[in-house]
Amino acid sequence: MKRRSMIKRRNSGFTLVELMVVVAIIAILAAVVIPHFSDSLRLSTEGYTKGSLGTIRKALSVYYGDMEGQYPDDVPALTQSSRYLRRIAPARLPGYHDDSNTVLNAAASDDAGGWVYNNTPNTAAFGAIRVNCTHTDAKGSVWTNY
Repeated sequence: MKRRSMIKRRNSGFTLVELMVVVAIIAILAAVVIPHFSDSLRLSTEGYTKGSLGTIRKALSVYYGDMEGQYPDDVPALTQSSRYLRRIAPARLPGYHDDSNTVLNAAASDDAGGWVYNNTPNTAAFGAIRVNCTHTDAKGSVWTNY
């Protein structure tokens, strides 16, 4: 009787080879999933920045209509009394610049992060706002082209 119970105990459980195979499979799956996770994280932050840019542009358009063809002197004017914007959302540029909601009032970008607003009258892009970054996004487009 003792021999049979000892044999049953030896057959229960996993062998070292089986455990090593399972660990190897988990490592392979992790090696495949982790890069995709970081890419999707970067795409989501880029989507946030593009959405924020669209929101600011819409507020500028409404301001332009309300003021009968006049753009504001600077973008923070849109947040006064929260009529057009409650706040200026930060530009999130992962890997290039820190999150920043600063607005550079200039016709050209200085690649410092945040936003750049062209408040120079009589220029082709007067009233335009862009991302203040000359790097590329995940799809290879330069941020200032948006």
